[in-house]
Amino acid sequence: MRREDIRPLLYQAADRLPEPDLADTAWAGGLETRRRQRRNVVIGLLAALALAVVLAIGAGVSGSRNAELVPPPTTPSLPPGHVPPEGQIAGIDYWLAPPAGSERFLDRVYTPLGDRLGAPDDVDSLTEHPIENPAALMLEERNGRYDALLLGGDSTWARADLQLAPISSGSPLSSGAVSPDGRTAAFPQPGELVTLDVVTAEVSRYPLPTRDLRSVAWTPDAQQVLVSGPGKAYRVHVRGGDGEQSVVAIPPSANPASITAPFRIERDAVLRYRGNGEWAVDSELDLPVRTWVGQTFSTYTMTARLFVSDDLQQVPTKASQPQVVAAISTLRALPSSLLVLGEADRSTPAMDPQDVRQPGCCAVLGWYDDYKPVIQVRGWLLAWDVRSGRVQRVTELAVDGVALGPGIRP
Repeated sequence: MRREDIRPLLYQAADRLPEPDLADTAWAGGLETRRRQRRNVVIGLLAALALAVVLAIGAGVSGSRNAELVPPPTTPSLPPGHVPPEGQIAGIDYWLAPPAGSERFLDRVYTPLGDRLGAPDDVDSLTEHPIENPAALMLEERNGRYDALLLGGDSTWARADLQLAPISSGSPLSSGAVSPDGRTAAFPQPGELVTLDVVTAEVSRYPLPTRDLRSVAWTPDAQQVLVSGPGKAYRVHVRGGDGEQSVVAIPPSANPASITAPFRIERDAVLRYRGNGEWAVDSELDLPVRTWVGQTFSTYTMTARLFVSDDLQQVPTKASQPQVVAAISTLRALPSSLLVLGEADRSTPAMDPQDVRQPGCCAVLGWYDDYKPVIQVRGWLLAWDVRSGRVQRVTELAVDGVALGPGIRP
């Protein structure tokens, strides 16, 4: 190639390349420079403003070192229907229950039990009408024997022909008869434990070495029944229990109703049930107890039982024995509460004998929910909200005894 041919070839190659617009490039560079300048100005202004605020706060604090910082006023939240306590008994807040005779005028807690709980006239057999979620269990006497009447959570009834024999204390119905899962009912019988599957109507019998048996209570897992009589108590595996003895003797109590799990309130302490059948002290109590009545019923956070008290200086009575529902917290962070069952108006010259509350008239029967123990008083079931102190009626009782099941809960 000749040297004079090189220059024309370079011009031809450069002619095919796009020609840059130097004016557009210069304009874009100028805009970017201006944007950077504006950002720097804005950042500088914000920094100056923040510094001024900090200096002003520091000056205010240093100028008022003796001034106290007062938080904004707040109103503590109270549960609906809150009633202030009357005072304290043994360092625990107590409330007064509505006086005897006023139960029918209380606001009602709606349950499958209805406004008045009585034995129905015409009931299907349990084999034809299984009860999936019992709300209540009663016994009906026929010719000296007892059949079971079950009320479901859907307010329907069924009858189980059990022909249970009476026991030394009378009816073989314990307030803790229904298992926590609602699947099984248990009954003490002379020398044995009888269980009823409320879904299949299957009846099982477990022989025991003692004839005088009066009380049954379930463990929380619904696998075992604690059966007790005066000075005797047994743990009976009614479900599962692989590799374990079906009947094991456990430490007894003079009061058969005291044998309960997972807690029992007795004497001056709350005792926690252990899997080996022993009890350990969970907390000590210093209450004016003459005697404990009925069984102990527990939730995840509280346990409740009723006691008959010596004369209470805080709540004098005219004719009744002072009776108190003790709802004891099993968590250190939650308070315990007491409900003193009221008497008729003390200003009334004459008192109806039905309004006199003597030992045996009242007991805890279970829990409506985690904060409302259900209490039987003469002719009524009441629910007491331990958070608010409010007492409501559950139902009027037209039967002698009833055991509650999980179907009572909403």
